[in-house]
Amino acid sequence: MDSEKAPANDPADEREDARKGKDESIFRKEPPAGFNTPTGLPSDPQAANRWQQANRAWWESHPMRYDWGRKNPHENYSEAFFREMDRGFLESTEQFMPWQRIPFDPLIDFASLGGLDVLEIGVGGGMHAELLARHARSFTGIDLTEAAVDLTSRRLALHGLAGRVLRMDAEAMQFPDNSFDLIWSWGVIHHSSNTRRVLEEMRRVLRPGGSATVMVYHRNWWNYYVGAGLCDGILKGDLFRTRSLHKTMQNRWDGALARFYTREEWKELVSDLFALESTRVYGQRSEAFPLMVPRLHYWFLRLFVPIRASRFLTNQCRLGSFLVTTLRKPA
Repeated sequence: MDSEKAPANDPADEREDARKGKDESIFRKEPPAGFNTPTGLPSDPQAANRWQQANRAWWESHPMRYDWGRKNPHENYSEAFFREMDRGFLESTEQFMPWQRIPFDPLIDFASLGGLDVLEIGVGGGMHAELLARHARSFTGIDLTEAAVDLTSRRLALHGLAGRVLRMDAEAMQFPDNSFDLIWSWGVIHHSSNTRRVLEEMRRVLRPGGSATVMVYHRNWWNYYVGAGLCDGILKGDLFRTRSLHKTMQNRWDGALARFYTREEWKELVSDLFALESTRVYGQRSEAFPLMVPRLHYWFLRLFVPIRASRFLTNQCRLGSFLVTTLRKPA
């Protein structure tokens, strides 16, 4: 499906709107002490524990309900509540990654899941969990927070779907070796205290020949120097407050901390653990033209920029912020 319909307000624009409202704390934050570079790791176990506690506290306070700039008008945990929670996210996703039958089917072979035991790392609001649980032989989801576990458990129960949803730190998974055939993680492990440790655990719990599809944040000259440095840092003044491009970049995204990898850095991080089968870059439509204020941004994109044009810039030219790789554990 390659729709040219006008998108819902982009989540990036809604996050920008949230800066001006009650949720400004989402963005005006200090990264944990010692997290000073885009891919920095904790220096010792004490630092790692502090960073992970900061992560858990942040996500408990800001669960992934996708309601930054607007509140969900429906009764909590109702069918309408979950559909509204998914609506903006899926409409935004369709702009950069249109699907044939099922959302995310360019990345997930849903037809093959009936014979697979699937693990999701970081369930958030449960949208991916619902998709996976509908098709997998078995589904297990883990998350660092009680808020996400509760939200996702309620969603699966509402739809009569089987699956375990557990509060668990992905850096120390409580599963036996070789437990799963497939791991899915969308926009999660770059937030963890030690992303490398999560990758090591993923390799341990995957069965030989099993695969993991993982999205982490992508750092490139466009989103780092133009988007964060010029647009947010200079034109919007954030760099004068933070005096750090790294901190300004952190303020553009949610979470207590977020790592941003170049493709080369990510390949180096994973290459001794997995075979890197595929690498793709995606990005929200708004990332193609970051130099706009939110409301004007929406109308500018709607009226003047074909979806295919923004997709070409974010995906084919690799200017987007989503780095998606398929990793294979050696058989």
